[in-house]
Amino acid sequence: MANAGDTPLYPHKESPSQTAGPYVHIGLTPNFCGIEGVYRSDLGGTMLVTETKGERITLELRVLDGSGTPLRDALVEIWQADADGLYPGASDPRGEADPNFAGWGRSPADAETGWIRFETIKPGPVPFSADRLQAPHINLWIVARGINLGLNTRLYFDDEAAANTDDPVLARIEHRDRVKTLIASRDGDTYRHDIHLQGPNETVFFDI
Repeated sequence: MANAGDTPLYPHKESPSQTAGPYVHIGLTPNFCGIEGVYRSDLGGTMLVTETKGERITLELRVLDGSGTPLRDALVEIWQADADGLYPGASDPRGEADPNFAGWGRSPADAETGWIRFETIKPGPVPFSADRLQAPHINLWIVARGINLGLNTRLYFDDEAAANTDDPVLARIEHRDRVKTLIASRDGDTYRHDIHLQGPNETVFFDI
C-alpha cells in the first residue's frame, strides 16, 4: 500500500494572482480577445435596433489612472433608462419600456488608445420619489487591473444644466467642485468623458 507521504499534498501549481484581467475579458468579451465560437457576438455589444426610439448618441469614455494614463485593459458596463425614462425589464406604473432598446451594454477599452465606445440613446429623466425626477444619466460599472471590486459611478450630460442643478443625487455631493467629475461633454452627437481613478480630478464613485 502506498504511503500517504509519497503523493504531494498540492500537485498543481497555483494560478497567477490577478485582480481583474485578462480573465475578465476572456470571460466577458471572448470575441474581442480573439476567442470565437462562444457567442455569435460579445454580450452587451449592441444596444440598439432600427426601431429603437429616442435620440441616438455615442459615448466615448476613458478610464485614467492616477498619472492620467488611459487604462487599455479597462472594461465598462452601462445601465440606463430609455428615451422616456423607463428601465427595460423593470415594473413601472408609468408604463413599459421600449422593447427595442436593451438598456444595458458592455464594452472593453481599445487596446491601443484606451477609448471605450457605446452606441446608445439619450435617456429620459427617471423618478427619484413620487414628486421628484432625477436628471438624465447613465449608470457605469468599471473593472480593470488593480480594481478588486467593480466601481460604480454615473454619467450626466453637460447640455442638461437645469436638470443637473435640480438632481437630488448630485445635490448630495458635499464637495461641489467634484460634481463636474460626473458630467460628460457634448460634441455633435458624441459625449466624451474621462473617469479618473485617483488624483485631483478623481471621479465620484458610489457605494452600491
